[in-house]
Amino acid sequence: MADDSTAGTPEGLRYTAEHEWVTAPGPDGAVRIGITAFAQEALGDVVFVQLPDEGAAVEAGDSIGEVESTKSVSEVYAPLSGVVRAVNPALEATPELVNSDPYGEGWMFELEGVDPAAVDALLDADGYRATTS
Repeated sequence: MADDSTAGTPEGLRYTAEHEWVTAPGPDGAVRIGITAFAQEALGDVVFVQLPDEGAAVEAGDSIGEVESTKSVSEVYAPLSGVVRAVNPALEATPELVNSDPYGEGWMFELEGVDPAAVDALLDADGYRATTS
């Protein structure tokens, strides 16, 4: 049984073992990425988010940013290879959105040029819950 922090894990997203979520590719092939509720709960109150530059080419598994909380600093990894299309500008002024709305307004960045098969290879919600129980 999943613990309370993954009980609200949304269906329809893909997940990594590093506690990141990824949307299905949109019509333009881009995906949106953030950290899971499980990750933000483990971090505590987020006070700063450093994200990659727009236009940066990233490889899956690369460390591309950091999330600083009152407890620790954690790296953000690229779950997929692609080019950073956008970063969430709201996180600069209000990094606590990662805590209050990790699957919505607390999104971190978007990648374009990703391989749809690589997205499909990530964990589904049930698979992710199994890794955190």
